[in-house]
Amino acid sequence: MNESQQLIKKNLDYINILPAWAQELSVKYCSKTANLYFVHGNIRDFLPHQMTEGEFLFVKIQDYISEVLFGNKDIIVFYDKSSGISFCLSQMEKDYLKTMTSRYPNVPPEEFLSRDPVKAFDWLERYFVYNLPKDLRIVLIIDYAETIIPADEIGHLDEVDRYALVTLNRWSHEPQFTKGDISILMLTENLTDLNPRLSASPATVKVEIPFPDEVVRAQFLASHESRGALLLERGLNPERMGALTSGLNLINLNQLAAESYQEDKPISLDYLRRRKRAIIENEAAGLLEFIETDHDLSFVSGHEFVKKRFQSAAKAIRQNRTDVLPMGYLIAGPVGTGKTFMVSAFAGEIGVPMVKLRNFRSKWQGATESNLEKVLNILKAMSPVAVMIDEADAFLGDRDSAGDSGTSARVFAQIANFMGNTEYRGKIIWFLITCRPDLLPIDLKRQGRAEEHLALFYPDTIEEKIDLFRTLQRKLDIKVKDFPLADAFKSFKFEVSGADIEAILVRAKMTATMGGRAIVTREDLDETIRDFIPPAYPYEIELQNLVAVLECTSREMVPAKYQKLERSKLAAEIRELKGLLGEL
Repeated sequence: MNESQQLIKKNLDYINILPAWAQELSVKYCSKTANLYFVHGNIRDFLPHQMTEGEFLFVKIQDYISEVLFGNKDIIVFYDKSSGISFCLSQMEKDYLKTMTSRYPNVPPEEFLSRDPVKAFDWLERYFVYNLPKDLRIVLIIDYAETIIPADEIGHLDEVDRYALVTLNRWSHEPQFTKGDISILMLTENLTDLNPRLSASPATVKVEIPFPDEVVRAQFLASHESRGALLLERGLNPERMGALTSGLNLINLNQLAAESYQEDKPISLDYLRRRKRAIIENEAAGLLEFIETDHDLSFVSGHEFVKKRFQSAAKAIRQNRTDVLPMGYLIAGPVGTGKTFMVSAFAGEIGVPMVKLRNFRSKWQGATESNLEKVLNILKAMSPVAVMIDEADAFLGDRDSAGDSGTSARVFAQIANFMGNTEYRGKIIWFLITCRPDLLPIDLKRQGRAEEHLALFYPDTIEEKIDLFRTLQRKLDIKVKDFPLADAFKSFKFEVSGADIEAILVRAKMTATMGGRAIVTREDLDETIRDFIPPAYPYEIELQNLVAVLECTSREMVPAKYQKLERSKLAAEIRELKGLLGEL
């Protein structure tokens, strides 16, 4: 093996011990086909580098790029709007200032380290071009790239932003830079925060740094433990804690360990659960809400077919057979049938975290896409996780949304692409809840996204109503005197929902309490039922019933009164109801 081959082998061996994102960046850098790189994702975290077998170094991204990837060789420059121009080594800065002051003696030295992008980029380009004949490797690392080329319409950018956009675009395909080994690395947390004219350009390279996986988290905690800086309760160790901290990055883990050490209080499972929830909700800026419930599917009355499906899914999760799980569920049915409660009860059954996606839309240009990118990155890191989207038809929008400069269409495309990524099958389970599944775009309801369509309906028989009454009584912890309920429920002259029965139970308890009784009597219940008037939305409720029937993929789910209804007649009735409600 000659000297050149040995050098190539040495470089390949070194690249192979790097994390996947660093390998991707190194390979694309070595190919010399691009000048401009966007490094995004978990860039504010500690990054692991394997120094020797079992020994890891954890550093911030600027140090990782300059020291680990480029070995502090040749010229490595840093720039951001706050600090201006700086260098990874003081000698590099001295050489830069010496060169520039000798060439431009009338310019004050501090001008060459300017924070102003116009001045900074101008001086740096002059310096880079001056060094081209020296055959040096030059790397410019621009942090907080979103402040340099913000995601906005070009007509809305100010003069400085337009200058930066044009300059960076020119640098991205500058032949002199490619031949002279000059590379620009731009750092940002969310790629959607950047101007798409540049971030979406085929002349640029995009590399994502993911959240740390279980192995990296365990290694980081083990390094703390070896220094005596990690206090754990009996039964917890770095390996187990690494498995329990999905969704957290190394900065979060460092904070947990430091707080515990400062208070001289070992980390317990309960403390870890509470802090993990608080940290993730804080990192998500309130866009994710953990769903915690004391109930499982035994608290759900009726809906036997749906419960069986969920129980089968829970069994598959416990057996780690995530490959057989659907990508997501569409839960339909009229208001008051307990769709949200059913999904939260499933969360209590499966033992994996469930979060509710909250409103991530913003009035500020570009903030909506940025919020969504942040949330989706957190969900990837949290897996396995279940995600609930209530009122999904209104929440998600569609490809044809207009009136907001295309934001809704872009957001819809982001969610649809993410939901359809089979890499996350069994890792991220979606629950789209809606009483109007007909308004949900078919893109989200198709196979490969919300694959399993389940529907919930009002109790049909007296027995179903009594069973629902008893289940809600247990859930609400309301004491009711033992008496036959059949006669009471026969007095209902309207279709009753679970929400109606819950309201009746609570009102009956109020009547009993005002009468000085701790137990609801038959008289309390009869009086409440006689007085109760349900909300009157007959057309709306019937439309919600029919569109839920239309979504059903199993006849067993469909109430008896709809089972013999032909789909053509069903569609005609839906059109008629929509006409009456002014939807056509």
